[in-house]
Amino acid sequence: MQNNFRYIIGVMSGTSLDGVDFVYVQFDNQDYKKFKILNFETISYTEKWKSDLQNAINFSSEKLKDLDFSYGRLLAKKVNDFIAKFSIDKIDFIASHGHTILHQPEKGITLQVGNGQVIADLTNQKVVCDFRTQDVAFGGQGAPLVPIGDELLFSEYDYCLNLGGFANVSYKKDNKRIAFDICPVNIVLNRYAQKLGFDYDDKGEIASKGKFLMQLESDLRLLGYYKEKPPKSLGLEWVLKEIIPRLESSKRNPADILRTFTDHAAWAIAKVFPKNAKVLVTGGGAFNDYLIEKIKREKDVKIIIPSKELINFKEALVFAFLGLLRVDNQVNCLKSVTGAKKNHSSGKIFHTKYN
Repeated sequence: MQNNFRYIIGVMSGTSLDGVDFVYVQFDNQDYKKFKILNFETISYTEKWKSDLQNAINFSSEKLKDLDFSYGRLLAKKVNDFIAKFSIDKIDFIASHGHTILHQPEKGITLQVGNGQVIADLTNQKVVCDFRTQDVAFGGQGAPLVPIGDELLFSEYDYCLNLGGFANVSYKKDNKRIAFDICPVNIVLNRYAQKLGFDYDDKGEIASKGKFLMQLESDLRLLGYYKEKPPKSLGLEWVLKEIIPRLESSKRNPADILRTFTDHAAWAIAKVFPKNAKVLVTGGGAFNDYLIEKIKREKDVKIIIPSKELINFKEALVFAFLGLLRVDNQVNCLKSVTGAKKNHSSGKIFHTKYN
């Protein structure tokens, strides 16, 4: 496009299913840190789409193939709507994360739906997607992928913490970028808020009024995952197997479970940081005042809550950046983070059939 700048649309759907995030970003080719988020929007899922994506883990391979195409069509339509709404005329490409349906890297499996060729054809744009598969093929976790963005765009912070469906963290140690999923957050909290008729626990207010269930929280602390060393990552399957049965067997009301699990997440997150660490917090959980206060109470750290657009759209921004690195054939997956056998440039590139 223009020599100095690249213009990219980043598309991200997280495990918490609160919608699809779209960002339109300008990157400076001379200095990636000088990025500008020009437009942004979150588009909620219909109940039908939410249900399909939540239950796709149980779909047959044939039904998953259909979902891959139909979800690709949905994303293409929403991208076209986004382009029209903001009168966007300069686009180098679209970088789409897709939606994760299966993530079992120990079995060599990761699946994101949202077919790249369908998006390319229906938007008439080049598309970069499927960022995780190659890393898993190289023996990596295929996650987390955002740390390359933390490394190259947000290096002024000691730690970058994202509070989405899962809490994940990224930091530099011995000149290597380390990153991993810490624990589930909104993927659990939203589930119990929804039992009370809310989409999510706004500012953690329900949790703040619930009762703390000491025995349940003590039991959660014993989960084997917390003893594992990184690289490590979590998926919906693990939550359904390890977390939900424990919470359900307590037979307590959703408010008490929200209180207990929020406190538990704060404990798990805080123990990652040393005292006085400078921590950038993004993702929907950054708006959960109760959770943030509990983390501060657990550990004396400097928590930086950035602008709303960065809180909400950092992951979509970083996937736009991953796409840029892939198009330029630069490393966008770090072996120190994922455990892959080598650093590599991951993602598949799809060209529209009309060009």
